Amino acid sequence: MIRRWTLPLLLLVFGLCYLAPMATHGLWIPDETRYAQIGQEMLLTGKWASPHFMGIRYFEKPVAGYWMIALGQAIFGQNLFGVRFASALATGLSILLVYFTSRRLWNDPRKSLVSSVLYMSFISIAGSGGYANLDPQFTFWVNLSGLALWLCLDSHTRRARWWSWALLGLACAMGFMTKGFLAWLLPVLIALPYMIWQKRARELLTHGWVAVTVAIVVSLPWALMVHAQEPDYWRFFFWHEHIQRFAGEDAQHDAPWWYYLPLLAAFSLPWVALLPSTLKQAWQEKRAQKTGFVLLWLLMPLAFFSLSKGKLPAYILPCLLPLALLMGNTLTNKLAEARGRTLQVNGWLNLALGVLGLVAIVYLQLKKPLYSYHEELLSLVLVFIVLLGWILANLLHAIRPLHLWAAPAVGSWLLVALVPAALPHSVVYNKTPDQLIIDHVPELQQASALLSNDLGAASALSWRLGRPEIILYNTVGEVKYGIALPDTAYRRVDIPQVQKWLAKARQKGSVGVVMRVKGDYARMELNRLPKDAKRYEQGNTVILIFPQVLP
Repeated sequence: MIRRWTLPLLLLVFGLCYLAPMATHGLWIPDETRYAQIGQEMLLTGKWASPHFMGIRYFEKPVAGYWMIALGQAIFGQNLFGVRFASALATGLSILLVYFTSRRLWNDPRKSLVSSVLYMSFISIAGSGGYANLDPQFTFWVNLSGLALWLCLDSHTRRARWWSWALLGLACAMGFMTKGFLAWLLPVLIALPYMIWQKRARELLTHGWVAVTVAIVVSLPWALMVHAQEPDYWRFFFWHEHIQRFAGEDAQHDAPWWYYLPLLAAFSLPWVALLPSTLKQAWQEKRAQKTGFVLLWLLMPLAFFSLSKGKLPAYILPCLLPLALLMGNTLTNKLAEARGRTLQVNGWLNLALGVLGLVAIVYLQLKKPLYSYHEELLSLVLVFIVLLGWILANLLHAIRPLHLWAAPAVGSWLLVALVPAALPHSVVYNKTPDQLIIDHVPELQQASALLSNDLGAASALSWRLGRPEIILYNTVGEVKYGIALPDTAYRRVDIPQVQKWLAKARQKGSVGVVMRVKGDYARMELNRLPKDAKRYEQGNTVILIFPQVLP
């Protein structure tokens, strides 16, 4: 029964909780609007080798991830579903990798089912699956490289071993072309200590060249093409995005070495209570080849990211697949031995979190309402459905842990499926400006020039209109490098220049302006503009339509 129904059930959950909600809410700034626009620009301009963001050179990442986002828009349309499809597909493939890897390791369909359910119900994985950025894609390629590495070590025939090394090379190449050189480093961090431990280091020399060759063959054509088009690409990408980010004293997002330890626990929700027993069992069984390999798969990337200067939460997403494998192995053993105490603790802990969330919502609604009863009643109802569903699922899990071991997954999937539609308007209006923009597309489309003071709002405007050339008003942010180049320097207008620029632009036609007004400084920027515009406002997003002024 497990073999027959596992995949259909997982596919059904994936469709209902991952795919269905993707088109129900606008693009979040800054990530989703940026990646949507870059992918769309590839379709509009045909420039597939060198990434451009609103027509400005953007060398922070390679191109394969943008290719997939562009492909999603080419197949499903330049819409919310098309933009997010690449992330959902990558997450779905990672779930299948969990199932296949578990079968290969343990040869137990129950462990494969448990590991897959755990992985796809991690809130961090389920949440990122419907979010348009490069992390789910990179995570998939790193996951595939981990599986390929185990196949290299575990294959029993010469042909299977060669194909496994070739698969490792393909995964490393695609990971490299998605997010950079880390895709080559992470498998080495796992393979080298394992091979030395198993006294098989010679295989890295006798077989590793296959993976290196395949990786070079796959990635070299694009590497040469982008160098030919943009000779400065590799200098910027290597030094700025790798050396400075991971080792520089002024690295972005600096955080202490222990930053990822509590984050790993948070990312493993709703199964956090299983984490201590999982790590304890894995450490006790570390001398077993399979457990030792998966433990290295988890710990070596975690240690590397912990030692780097710059840290972002999504960096450790590749650590969750081996965690799910170890956790699935531990949980299946507990179920087989009828040891439900840890599961009970997990249920009560999740229940307490749910009750705390429910009390917080009720308290805030009474003291300082987050939701308007007149306009946001449905969203408020959805919040209570999510919280009550979470509480009920984990209550059942705590009461009957051995029979209803998977109940927390239901609460997790309900959370991911409904929360985007349940957020208060104050959050949605401030973080998804494309929803206001789409209501005024006809007027904005007729504008001869477009201006914005925020990269997130500018990219939302560019994507909704299909027009890359947005003038940036007193902001540069992550396009600092590209906009400083001579051929795109005109795309920036500072405060002293804006009135002169606007007067000149209005002689050619109407001008559309999308502003994000989040504080006194942004209000000062807004006040520098003329007062004769049609104005539309939602949250902190303001749209101004300045009519043409003939000379």
